[in-house]
Amino acid sequence: MTTTQVRAACPLDCPDTCALLVTVTDGVATAVKGDPDHPTTAGVLCTKVSRFTERTYHADRLLHPLRRVGKKGEGKFERISWEEALQTIADRLKPIAARDPQAILPYSYCGTMGLVQGESMSSRFFNQLGASLLDRTICASAGATGYRYTVGASIGTDLEQFQNAKLIIIWGGNPIASNLHFWMRAQEAKRNGATLIAIDPYRSLTAEKCHQHVALLPGTDAALALGLMHVLISEDLVDHDYIAQYTIGYPELQQRALEWPPERVAEVCGITATEVVELARLYGRACRSGEGAAIRANYGVQRVHGGGMAVRNIACLPALTGAWRHPAGGMQLSSSGSFPVNRKALQRPDLLKGTPRTINMSTIGDDLLKAASPEFGPQVEAVIVYNSNPLAVAPDSSKVAQGFAREDLFTVVLEHFQTDTVDYADIVLPATTQLEHIDAHSTYGHLYMMANNAAVAPLGEAKANTEIFRLLAQSMGFDDPCFQESDDALAAKAFDNTDARAVHFDWESLKRRGWQKLAMAAAPFAEGGFPTPSGKCEFYSSAMAQAGLDPLPTYIAPHESPASNPALAARFPLAMISPPARNFLNSTFVNVKSLRAAEGEPHLDIHPDDCAARGIAAGDMVRIFNDRGSFVAKARVTDKARKGLVVGLSVWWKKLASDGKNANEVTSQRLTDMGRAPTFYDTLVEVEKVA
Repeated sequence: MTTTQVRAACPLDCPDTCALLVTVTDGVATAVKGDPDHPTTAGVLCTKVSRFTERTYHADRLLHPLRRVGKKGEGKFERISWEEALQTIADRLKPIAARDPQAILPYSYCGTMGLVQGESMSSRFFNQLGASLLDRTICASAGATGYRYTVGASIGTDLEQFQNAKLIIIWGGNPIASNLHFWMRAQEAKRNGATLIAIDPYRSLTAEKCHQHVALLPGTDAALALGLMHVLISEDLVDHDYIAQYTIGYPELQQRALEWPPERVAEVCGITATEVVELARLYGRACRSGEGAAIRANYGVQRVHGGGMAVRNIACLPALTGAWRHPAGGMQLSSSGSFPVNRKALQRPDLLKGTPRTINMSTIGDDLLKAASPEFGPQVEAVIVYNSNPLAVAPDSSKVAQGFAREDLFTVVLEHFQTDTVDYADIVLPATTQLEHIDAHSTYGHLYMMANNAAVAPLGEAKANTEIFRLLAQSMGFDDPCFQESDDALAAKAFDNTDARAVHFDWESLKRRGWQKLAMAAAPFAEGGFPTPSGKCEFYSSAMAQAGLDPLPTYIAPHESPASNPALAARFPLAMISPPARNFLNSTFVNVKSLRAAEGEPHLDIHPDDCAARGIAAGDMVRIFNDRGSFVAKARVTDKARKGLVVGLSVWWKKLASDGKNANEVTSQRLTDMGRAPTFYDTLVEVEKVA
């Protein structure tokens, strides 16, 4: 018996990007544990990833290429060879490409966050082909855009500093479920005397463990931030020296903030004026005392019409108070902008000839149903899906299903399991999991470059994404030498080691060690240095004005709310949000029986008053509906959901729900104010008991 330990990295769409140690006995991965020496992982994994071997060796793994034999959506397939699969794909794509390659669309997101398996060879393939570009905005682009207008890039407070803060505001996130290693730091800070505040419409697992929970209405975070600015400025709790040296637009911001007294904010947000005033004072005084006051903003804030502006408004607060001076102060939305990722070398945009059209992944339902037109371009004739499950995760799900059900649409899916999307595929290609391939990773929650070594050989006939796209390139006749590069060669290009932040990057040494921290200042903006056009934090943004946006922080009401659309609210009076379930990660792990058993079944949290008005009791099956569609869930009567709000934790595979549907039946394809992102949490519904 031979046992080894292999260094790896978690590939999932989570800010923690954990360092893994994989135990391999006689070629079989027997355990996955957290690396105790990695400063952020600290030997601890979430329940999901600790069961990664269960997923890798799952009885339902796709291990051979498949061809559809039933109707689209039925999920009936027959096994074929790789040679036949590749030939079939090439035979279908070549005539489409000859007419107009823009009729071919890639669809992918963060099924793996790896720089090699996620975006290198696949990007090269589609660039060479001339396919439509995909606007990959389904998660974070609204907030990232608002933050970038204000601060300059996705750079913020180092995760390893949060335990030193004396005040932590957790705004729009549930880190117990989705950012465990930040939560460990927050708990350490709490034990050291820090105050924890949660701002969230829903009393999540995290909110229950904070000192205070501010339960505002969905989509009103921007107004709350303006109210905090009003109190900070009115009570002179701002850092005038920091403002003078390192910001622009303070006089204009001052005028705007004074339009938002606590009473107005309270009415918009559905909270009390006292909550606004006391939170502002707590934050301002913590900053003034020189103690760390940190904001951990997450993506729940941005999934509404004004989501980009909401993040922008929040991002003004640390500069207004000088919180950036302290290493444990400031704000973190994402650390992804800290990494000098060498995307040009990985993706080879120089292979493009001309500028193909761009299709937004959040409007895929409408776009697959569009005919050719001068405005839209050619009808989409082929889709290649990898690292994503659009039938489960894309909004307005019935439209998505209608689009993928087109008999004239040729669909190829690279997958580990027979997901909802696979059921609509013409050809299915088996992909490797993280334990079976090489990859390099940046992160969006800490500051370590990460390496993933292959722990075991690919199972069955599964192949890495990179190898699949190499073979597709060969089948299409692409002969550029870039399609011959190995995964190691690609990983060696992952980071620009001429950049001072990654000057010590060397792929071979990173593989051996597993992780390497970027060289960055402990407090990134203690002395300004913002990567904005002005070099300062921009309370007033000329770039926003040029883009036709309000250059100052403002409030943009939701598309769907009683205040912004009373006629719609008369028919659908309940706001609905669908944050992640603790035991799933987006739609990953839903088919792992032990994790699905822990989650139970699809359920809807609904306030007792809203239940009483509808004759709903705990445990009743209820139908949640609006003009877009409906789904069924079991009612949980709880005041965790504020009155007027229902919460459906997601994202379930539709085929594993009792009615074959999930929460995205009722979500909208409308986009955010900036960043072209979806508005999942900007949804009005009605709920009724199922007979």
